[in-house]
Amino acid sequence: MAKYDLDTLRHSTAHLMAQAIMELFPNDNVQLGIGPVIENGFYYDIEMDTKLTDEHLKKIEERMKELTKTNMPVVRHEVSREEALRIFSEKGQTLKCELIKDIPDGEVISYYTQGDHFFDLCTGPHVEKTNDLTPWFKLLHTAGAYWRGDQTRPMLQRIYAACFSSKEELREYLTMIEEAKKRDHRKLGKELELFIFDPVAPASPFFMPKGALVYNGLVDFMRRIYKKFDYQEVITPQVLDVDLWHTSGHYEKYHENMYFTQIDEREFALKPMNCPCHMLMFQHHRYSYRDLPLRFADFGRLHRYEKSGVVAGLTRVRTFCQDDAHIFIQFEGIQEEIATLMKMFFIGYEHFGFKKIKIGFSTRPEKRVGSDETWDKAEAALKAALDASGKEYFINEGDGAFYGPKIDIQVADALGRYFQLGTIQLDFQLPERFDLKFTNQAGEMERPVVIHRALLGSLERFIGVYLEHVAGAFPFWLSPEQAVIIPIKNELHLEAAQKLKRELVSKGFRARVDDRNESMGLKTRQAQTGKIPYMLVIGDQEMANGTVSVRKYGEMKSETLAHADLLKNFAELNEEMLPKELRD
Repeated sequence: MAKYDLDTLRHSTAHLMAQAIMELFPNDNVQLGIGPVIENGFYYDIEMDTKLTDEHLKKIEERMKELTKTNMPVVRHEVSREEALRIFSEKGQTLKCELIKDIPDGEVISYYTQGDHFFDLCTGPHVEKTNDLTPWFKLLHTAGAYWRGDQTRPMLQRIYAACFSSKEELREYLTMIEEAKKRDHRKLGKELELFIFDPVAPASPFFMPKGALVYNGLVDFMRRIYKKFDYQEVITPQVLDVDLWHTSGHYEKYHENMYFTQIDEREFALKPMNCPCHMLMFQHHRYSYRDLPLRFADFGRLHRYEKSGVVAGLTRVRTFCQDDAHIFIQFEGIQEEIATLMKMFFIGYEHFGFKKIKIGFSTRPEKRVGSDETWDKAEAALKAALDASGKEYFINEGDGAFYGPKIDIQVADALGRYFQLGTIQLDFQLPERFDLKFTNQAGEMERPVVIHRALLGSLERFIGVYLEHVAGAFPFWLSPEQAVIIPIKNELHLEAAQKLKRELVSKGFRARVDDRNESMGLKTRQAQTGKIPYMLVIGDQEMANGTVSVRKYGEMKSETLAHADLLKNFAELNEEMLPKELRD
């Protein structure tokens, strides 16, 4: 059994890095911020005069490895607030002094020394001596980070590091990082001509024709799902009077993430969510229990302000579309509906090749609307539905929506990284705030419960995650280009290639002819780098026999097919848009 757990090793190695920096930059006015453990390693926020480069990181790493070979004792010291402030102020560590002042009264204040010269504020635990530390760490990169996450405070340098208890684990992780760089959706999006970003619309993607095909393919996928699960699609406005957002509670709880404008001396807002619109639609019609569950689906565009420091490619944007839906239901129907949703979600994710799925149950947040009694009822109902589903789940304390508890679903991609995609949220608040009612079986007016749900989540985020999952190689039904037809010699085989293209396009397939005056080798390589599912080659023999040489993406060998067989194969592949469990 290991002497120290991995978190202790990682946190102690963060201190080792801080010591190495202090030693290598003695005249650099180094200020130490915070250095927490994170998944796969740690980071440390540091303020210093030198702008750190990759070369600096290599030198820091070398010094850290030298320190692991020393036998310096690592000792914990408990002190009073006054003593801690004296110690750290004498060394000019103003950031640490600020942290000390914010430690609650009655809480133990401690710091660790490492040898005779290095010390750092910390609660621990740590290793006992520096040669207890392994050399299996790697400094990865730096990034800017505002002190304590406050944009009005100084920008520090955040140094990220990987750290493991064995050489094999570190090597495996670094290999994964290199593979992740190749799969980066921003890189692939540019190479495959899917989308662009431009400063005229920060953090807002422009989808190119190929990207739009993928985007709309996902919408079509969800529409087919909706037919199987009895959803009705609606269309709602983009700009709405702020009175609506006061009624829903978004103005008070979410206004800092909203965009506002003045129209005819009235204040309006771009919608960040669809739910208040759906509440209005329910409110404008009289429903009975026979109409429930009523499932409204909406592909409306949403706008949310995200700080520039957190936006990232397609995975965190300011304008996006969700495969959003709201289900109006009687309280007694919650468990059955959640069970149906879980079935729908798992079928969907497994269809996209996500095999590892984690479920989180997120409970009431600090900022919320509604009484504790209502929250008790909502959380108990959602927990009962989860328990009945038979799915394993973990608790996310305080991570629910401001109007209700939720189920968050994470999937692991091909590299084992987990991403949150789907959400199922139980809402007792909005039906009450909008005074929604339906006629129940006894002829009385009853309040519905609302379930908010999205399977893919944001289409933008899903495309980013899925691009990296499949490394840009979309399945046939979703690929923006399904086939490229290459005539071996333009002057002899071009007409046959164009005829095949017309035949494919007439059947609804996406195909083009590569008639450039380039070599077969170049065209073949570019078809592969473009990750096109099928390369179709036509030469003398194929033209004479009415066949085509077919080569799948990622394969070396080809097969010869008659045009009719090719069309049949493509038709079957296109049908894979719908999961096999839902096909008639």
